[in-house]
Amino acid sequence: MSHEVTDEMTARMAWARLAEPTDSVALGLIDHFGYVDAFEIAARGGVSPSGKRVDRFAARLEHLDLARDREICGRLGARTLLPGDPEWPDALGDLDVPPWCLWVRGPLPLNDVPRRSVAVVGARASTPYGNHVAAEIASGAGARGFTVVSGAAFGIDAAAHRAALAMETPTVAVLAGGVDRPYPTAHSDLIEQIARTGAVVSEVPPGSSPTRPRFLARNRLIAALATGTVVVEAGLRSGSLRTLRDASGIGRPVGAVPGPVTSMASAGCHYAVREENAVLVTDAAEVVDLLGEIGGDDLAPRRRGPERPEDQLEPLPHLVWSTLAPFRSKTVEELTVQAGLSAREVLGALGDLQSRGMAELRLDGWGRA
Repeated sequence: MSHEVTDEMTARMAWARLAEPTDSVALGLIDHFGYVDAFEIAARGGVSPSGKRVDRFAARLEHLDLARDREICGRLGARTLLPGDPEWPDALGDLDVPPWCLWVRGPLPLNDVPRRSVAVVGARASTPYGNHVAAEIASGAGARGFTVVSGAAFGIDAAAHRAALAMETPTVAVLAGGVDRPYPTAHSDLIEQIARTGAVVSEVPPGSSPTRPRFLARNRLIAALATGTVVVEAGLRSGSLRTLRDASGIGRPVGAVPGPVTSMASAGCHYAVREENAVLVTDAAEVVDLLGEIGGDDLAPRRRGPERPEDQLEPLPHLVWSTLAPFRSKTVEELTVQAGLSAREVLGALGDLQSRGMAELRLDGWGRA
């Protein structure tokens, strides 16, 4: 049905139906001939730049019906975005292989998302610890004005989305199938909630099934749509590490949450910190510090132990205070020997400590107050 393809807009939509998002043959044709001419070559089984006959798209060409796709989008309340549209996220241009077009459900303007957002991703077989941390990061970052981006999968993705929804924070779900094909199906209600207040996004047309290559391809979209990516839990072969690498490859900051060193669910996070230059983060404040504006309110507070009265002491009084015992009195002579100070220095320090309420003179000597 090549007659349906008359301009770059329709050609992009047609290619999204004909080829997988990162298909090298399709990308080569488009790069060499442009969208419209490349489609005509594919439609008539022409020859690629390398001299090979292009016939791999024949089966899908028989089912191409852009009018039907537009009608399905109308029923869903979905919109199709193309580069140049006001809502198109320019950040997708950072990818080596940007999407040809996007299908979107939900009121959230997609072009606003990359400005201040965090991709929270991780293991499907997550632990209660991982779910708790993912929810804390999503809700805490959301409270500071961050949109939460993830993939609506089981485990960490779902924990992040649900926390964002509970906080009434915008959240974006990037799917590996069509925007009308919730996956996993157990998350149909969750994805519908996201579509009502945020955005559900896909680069494959409505009706498309989620497949493993599409899951791998959609990871790069999650990485590009967010300001940065945080992996909460991940095994050593987790697809979440692919998202982290995609983000790092286009210059986005990346973080990883540590877990028990005995937990295989966190082994990928530890590897990311050790080998992938991921920054170790433990809570929402540190995530905002990593992804937010330099200086100002986005800086995480410096972590310190609890303040103690002895922290304010000068060196000599601190040495004498350390020598005093809480439950046994010591004479000045004992203190001079144990502290290695003169009697004058010890007495001066004891006076300082007594004025602070940190030392007391007893009948048999000095002790901690």
